[in-house]
Amino acid sequence: MASIQKRGKTYQFTVSRIVNGKSKPIRKGGFRTKKEAQIAAAEVEAQLIKGTLPYLTPVPIDEYFDNWYKLYKVNISVTTLKHYEYTLKAIKEYFGSKPIQNITRHDYQKFINQFGANKAKETVEKVHSHIRACVKDAMDEQIVHRDFTRNAVITWTVPSKKSDEKHLNFKESEMLLKEIWNRLNQGLGYSLLLLALTSGMRFGELVGLTRNDFDFVNNTIRINKTWGYLKRHPEGFGSTKNEQSIRTIKIDKKTMEHFKGLFRKMKTNIHQLVFYSPSSKYKVISNNNANKLLKKILTDLGIEPISVHGLRHTHASVLLYKKVSIYYVSERLGHGDIDTTLREYTHVIKELREKDEQSTIETFEKMVV
Repeated sequence: MASIQKRGKTYQFTVSRIVNGKSKPIRKGGFRTKKEAQIAAAEVEAQLIKGTLPYLTPVPIDEYFDNWYKLYKVNISVTTLKHYEYTLKAIKEYFGSKPIQNITRHDYQKFINQFGANKAKETVEKVHSHIRACVKDAMDEQIVHRDFTRNAVITWTVPSKKSDEKHLNFKESEMLLKEIWNRLNQGLGYSLLLLALTSGMRFGELVGLTRNDFDFVNNTIRINKTWGYLKRHPEGFGSTKNEQSIRTIKIDKKTMEHFKGLFRKMKTNIHQLVFYSPSSKYKVISNNNANKLLKKILTDLGIEPISVHGLRHTHASVLLYKKVSIYYVSERLGHGDIDTTLREYTHVIKELREKDEQSTIETFEKMVV
């Protein structure tokens, strides 16, 4: 049975423990109320019954998260690394060096509410996913025994762009693809848009492609690097977003034939870059110019403009609409895990589920006709 003692303005618990025939009690103080000390003592006793040694040394959450992401998030891009640094900054600003063991669900929800007071949903979700992964590992190490991030309600105030504005539907995709083919002889930018739509690559992956990445025998493209196209990116070639982003994908024969012919006419450059642009600051077609070109085509077609990154969402949405396995779509896009794919394309999956539901009903109705 634990005993509770008052120490000044706080309380301390003492839990009896025998190790190798000797008394080695566990003590911990600093509790504001007697009730808090009793609850903490009960948890320690429950852990001892299970044969688990309680981890009582205070571990500052900012320190733990800092060490955690630097240890486990090694093979990630510079951009993704900055996202983890952003999360660390948010942790420090709100929690400071508060021990991770002392953070409750209420504490964490207050953090989410305050953090989301001037943020978009995607930003809050990303920070939450980082912290939750970190806390799960802390549980595995038995540093904490409760997931205080569990069932947290994501709150935000800045409107997010609607999912249907981020990608084109199947009919619009078909119109765009045909129009890109009609304009391919008007400049290299159209070739970039063609590949963005038919491959689903990230922009950094597209501009990082070299001639050697194209296999015209098997109609595949190897994706194993990126190219710095923004100030915050490393100069020249860089790593992919994650290990899963290193992949080889199959491309339709017509698109590959276009690039095969293009390579015969194009001048070579020192890096053998496909989308090389000597007049550009970063020596490749800029994201800004690509977006302007896409906007012009879509406006001409009477379609609400999206960004070039939206073509990646369009590619995935088209595949899912055509009942391509979500596991393959996740692999083709180079997502870190399938949860990312499920989260980003919930709107499409929901639409497909409704169709599957109706198809199921019709199947059994027709069986008894």
